[in-house]
Amino acid sequence: MMAPAVWPQSFEAPVVNDPNSFASAPITASGRASWALDSTFGPTALLTTSVESGFKTWMGVPKEYGTHWDGYGKRVASGFSTSLLSNTMEASIGSLWGEDPRYHRRGTGSAGSRFGYAIKMAFLAENRSGEVRPAYARFTAIPTSRLISDSWRQPSELTVGGNTMRISLAFAKKIGGNAFSEFWPDLRRQLGLRNAAAASKSNND
Repeated sequence: MMAPAVWPQSFEAPVVNDPNSFASAPITASGRASWALDSTFGPTALLTTSVESGFKTWMGVPKEYGTHWDGYGKRVASGFSTSLLSNTMEASIGSLWGEDPRYHRRGTGSAGSRFGYAIKMAFLAENRSGEVRPAYARFTAIPTSRLISDSWRQPSELTVGGNTMRISLAFAKKIGGNAFSEFWPDLRRQLGLRNAAAASKSNND
């Protein structure tokens, strides 16, 4: 997992049309391991898992965990365990046919087209040649990991509806993560320019 000092850079997915980006190079075995860890314990994952666990604690889901801090901790542990299992499976299974699990941001075009690309790439992935194909490893890893996670979940969670919701939520979070990676560099750049302009004006006054 990356050190906190480089977390801001971790939000910036490589630009797909940048020849200097690692998006143009096939992912290595060590790259797959890094992706699995960062996708589980990186800043975006930490934020989403913490917020999701907090919401479930507030709602009392599952009811067996209650609505107190110990229940929150159990939900966080369950969330990280499921994510680590899913991401490790996706990275490992995809290596068999060269599926790249990383999101390569478009970086250009209208906001609508870029958001559409972020949605699309939640279900698609590049292969070794850079061709876009269905993300078969992801389609395998997400449902399978959620079914395996039933082994440590509470009885009230062990329903068809519960598993369907967890699988759907995993893809929804994938879309959200892609969108964040797509637009965060632009937002950070704009904020930086505004801060610089404000500082310059303050110095001139």
